[in-house]
Amino acid sequence: MYYASQRPVAVRASALASDALWTTYRWMSLGLAVTGLVALAVASSATAVGFLIGNPILFFGLLIAQLGLVIGFSAAATRASTGAVAAMFLAYAALTGVTFSTLFLVYAASSIAGVFFITAGAFAGLSAVGFFTKADLSAVGRFAIFALIGIIIASVVNLFLQSSGLQWLVSVIGVLLFGALTAYDTQKLKTIFASGEVHANMPLVGALTLYLDFVNMFLFLLRLFGRRRD
Repeated sequence: MYYASQRPVAVRASALASDALWTTYRWMSLGLAVTGLVALAVASSATAVGFLIGNPILFFGLLIAQLGLVIGFSAAATRASTGAVAAMFLAYAALTGVTFSTLFLVYAASSIAGVFFITAGAFAGLSAVGFFTKADLSAVGRFAIFALIGIIIASVVNLFLQSSGLQWLVSVIGVLLFGALTAYDTQKLKTIFASGEVHANMPLVGALTLYLDFVNMFLFLLRLFGRRRD
């Protein structure tokens, strides 16, 4: 009788988690679409790309603005309206698109598209693992902090060493790290949504989290498999 009485509760919790995750995926997909469209629009304009590349202060200012939006998003997510939080998320996605437009100067467009679809397939599979697995992935989150710090330090060091071997190693570790984080973050979001005690903007918070996992995995895969322009 105990298990029978608990089953409807578990079913409702699972349904809540599924619905909220689908909302999260829709927002994440919209963010990726905005990034891609903005990147293509800027890359298609030689004037815009030239202005961006020719003004390092502007380029780094955009990167700082992205960081500021992430910080502001995190601070406003629980207090601001859904419209305001969504606007911040899409603004971040658009700014990312502007900076990503420079990738078309380095890599062939067909290669960028190919790596994007590889990333999408890997992301879908790993996110499904996070949703369906019964294993506790919390250890991944703890390990990820140290791995991310290591990647940042190695990347800074390689700015001076310019070692292709170190860059390859950092890229491989980066792919594995953000792949693992995709599964971990999906499981964490599922648990949060299943609790039913979440604020209205939590799907947007989850969307930004998964968006960052996707984008970083894409960048590391592009370093590994992207075909450079002739």
